[in-house]
Amino acid sequence: MSENKNILAVKVDVDTLEGYLKGVPAMVDVLNKLGLKATFYFSFGPDNSGKAIFRIFRKGFISKMFRTKAPSTYGLKTMMYGTILPAPMIVKDHPQVFIDTVKAGHECGVHAWDHVKWQDKLPKLLYTEIRADLLKAVELFEKLSGKKPHTFAAPGWQVTSNALAALDSLNFDYVSNGREGKKPFYPIFEGKNFKTLEISSTLPTMDEILGLDGINDDTIADFYLNSLKPGLNVITVHGEMEGRSKLKQFEAILRGAIKRGYTICPLKDVAKNAVDAKEGEIVLDYIKGRAGKVAVQK
Repeated sequence: MSENKNILAVKVDVDTLEGYLKGVPAMVDVLNKLGLKATFYFSFGPDNSGKAIFRIFRKGFISKMFRTKAPSTYGLKTMMYGTILPAPMIVKDHPQVFIDTVKAGHECGVHAWDHVKWQDKLPKLLYTEIRADLLKAVELFEKLSGKKPHTFAAPGWQVTSNALAALDSLNFDYVSNGREGKKPFYPIFEGKNFKTLEISSTLPTMDEILGLDGINDDTIADFYLNSLKPGLNVITVHGEMEGRSKLKQFEAILRGAIKRGYTICPLKDVAKNAVDAKEGEIVLDYIKGRAGKVAVQK
């Protein structure tokens, strides 16, 4: 893959049991039908999605829930996991979806052990606890696939120095933790340098833009296609949204990008061509449509 090509790298985050069991197989079917490969990041441990209600005090959280029709998008059971209902284990208790995705030839990586814990509690977690949770996911990945994972994506685009150090210690080839990316880089965060290549998402997610500026189910595919820029584009999609109620829109984005001459690929193809990557700074900041601050490429 030439670095000069127009590229759309597709990254699938799998946060919940519902997105895993129903969304991932549907997205794999679409990708396979089109002869495409993507990168899937799996949450391996408990689905504590119900605990996300504590984000209610974050700027923009309530409006996002209304805009995205969260109960119908994520399912009522999902919104009670870890609170009213026990937190089910995702990949750990239902390994076949993960195994089938690996066998289908898609790139697979680690998203989390406990997605909500990482997204909501990361600043309070010590290096040792972060690394221990990562190792649980890494070990299960290796047990089920027969190989070690070489990539990771941070839940909620949350990072700390402790988290980045823990990721460095596990020798991933690259990570995708940030937003508003320009090109792959080696992160500097809070004055510290880290060794693992970062490939940040460049496009907004559906849950950030649905319901804003006239964007709806009928117009969202065109929004994405008109947002594609020359060179590298990285889109993050979700098993819970694009894999279920927005599957038709997901396929329309892929087909439209192909018609416009974009090469669609997994992130590993981007990493292979990042031989001239330089250092870049990560900061925590607000982005449109998302509650709370996230890691962005400065």
